[in-house]
Amino acid sequence: MKAMVWMVATTIGGAAGWWLGAFVGIFTAVSLSAVGSGVALYYAQRLANEYLP
Repeated sequence: MKAMVWMVATTIGGAAGWWLGAFVGIFTAVSLSAVGSGVALYYAQRLANEYLP
C-alpha cells in the first residue's frame, strides 16, 4: 500500500512540476518535474510511515 501511495504522489508531483515548468521551456519543465517528483516522494513517505501500517 505504501508503494502505491508513493507512486501516485510522484506522478502528481511530477505532473505539477512539468505543468509549471512548461510555461518557461522544455528544460525547465524537465527540471521542475524531477524536483516535484522528489518533493512529493519525500512527503508521501512521511505521510505513509505516519498513517499506514
